[in-house]
Amino acid sequence: MKQGFQIELAPTPEQVARLASHTGLTRVVYNRCLDEVKRTLDARKAAREAGVPDNELPDLLGWSAPALERYWRSVAHEYEWFASENMSSRVPKEACRNLASALKNFSDSRKGTRRGRRMGFPKHKVRKHGEHFRIDEARLKPVSEWLIVVPNIGKITTRENMGWLTERIADSRARVLGSKVTRQAGRWFVSFQLEVDRTDINERHTVPAGAPSVGIDVGIKSFATIASSDGRVEDICLPAAVKKTRRRVRRLNKELARRVKGSSNWNTTRDRLAAAHVDAVNARKDFHHKLTTSLTRTKTAIVIEDLNVAGMVKNRRLARAISEQGWAEFARLLTYKAGWYGSEIVVADRWFASSRLCRACGAINASLTLNDRVWVCVCGVRHDRDVNAARNLLAQVAGIDMGLVA
Repeated sequence: MKQGFQIELAPTPEQVARLASHTGLTRVVYNRCLDEVKRTLDARKAAREAGVPDNELPDLLGWSAPALERYWRSVAHEYEWFASENMSSRVPKEACRNLASALKNFSDSRKGTRRGRRMGFPKHKVRKHGEHFRIDEARLKPVSEWLIVVPNIGKITTRENMGWLTERIADSRARVLGSKVTRQAGRWFVSFQLEVDRTDINERHTVPAGAPSVGIDVGIKSFATIASSDGRVEDICLPAAVKKTRRRVRRLNKELARRVKGSSNWNTTRDRLAAAHVDAVNARKDFHHKLTTSLTRTKTAIVIEDLNVAGMVKNRRLARAISEQGWAEFARLLTYKAGWYGSEIVVADRWFASSRLCRACGAINASLTLNDRVWVCVCGVRHDRDVNAARNLLAQVAGIDMGLVA
C-alpha cells in the first residue's frame, strides 16, 4: 500500500542556500511554462477575432507534462545559472508535471467532469505562498537512520530517526516513489511517498474480536462525543497545546498589525507568527493522529457523519471555530487507518437528523437550534444534544439498540 512519511531536516547554512535555490527553480520553471501557455492562448484568441481560419491559427503549447518539459528544455539555456550552479534536472521535470496537473484540473472542472469545488486557471507561484520542490522516484532517499541524500546537494542530516523506514527499504519491504522538500517558517521537511508492506504492524494491532462499536458526534464545544456500544460515553476536547497556540497566534496577529510593514520588527513578528501557525498545525495533527490510531485499533465499527464542512465554514461567525477542529482531516485519517487495522467505518447520511431525533419515540425536533444543548421531547424524554447525536449515530450499526437511556 502507499503511505507518506515526513521527517524534519537539519541542513547546514550552505545546504539551506542550495535547498532554497531549488525551490526558486521550481517557481521559475512553473511560471515560465505558464506564461507560454497563456501567450499561445492569447495569440489564438486574437487571431480568431481577426478572422483567421481555424486551420491557420497559431499552435497551442500542449498542456501535457512531456510537452511542457520539451518547452522548458528549449529555453533552459536562457538561464545560465541553471547549468553553472549545478541544479538538479529532476526539479524542472516535477514542476512541469505539477503545472500539467493544474491545467488538467482546470479543464476538467470547466467541463464538469471533476468533482469538488470549481477550479480556476492556474496562477503564478510566489515565494510567500510556499517554498517546495519535488524529486521523482528514489533519487532523494534515506541512506542511513539519520541521513538523506538529495540530488546535486548531497547528504543532509535529519532531526529524527528514520530506522522504521531504512529497515524496510533494506529488506525490500518499502520503496520510495517520490519525495517533496518543503520549507515552513524557516524549518525544512522532506516527505516521502512510499510503497510499503505494513503487514507486521497491521497484524500486531488488529482490532480484537468482540471489541465495541462507537458513534462519534463532532462539535465545537468539545471536539467529539463518543458513545460506545458497551454503554460508555466520552467527551474528547482539543488538548491544551492547541488552545495555547491559538492564543499565541491571536496575540502575534495583533502585534503584527501594530508594526510598520517592511520594518525589522515587522519581519521579526511575521517570522514568529509563521512559527506559531506551524506549531498550531502540528499540535492539532498530533492530536488527530493519536485519537484516530486509538479508535481504529480498539473499535469494531466507527460511525461518523458525512459533514459538508466546505459549506459550514461559510458561516462567518463559526468559520474559524470549525476550521480549528479539523473534522475533514479527522475523517480522512479514520478512513485509511481503519483499512490498516480491520475496523469498519460507517458514514451516516448527510441528512440524518442525529441531534434532532428522539430515540424514545422517533420524533424529530425541527425547532432545535445550536444554542439548545439540552432539549425535552414531546414524549417527555430529556436529551443531551451531543450524547443523543452520538447514540443515534451508533444505532446506525446493524444490531445495536441503545434503548431509551437519556
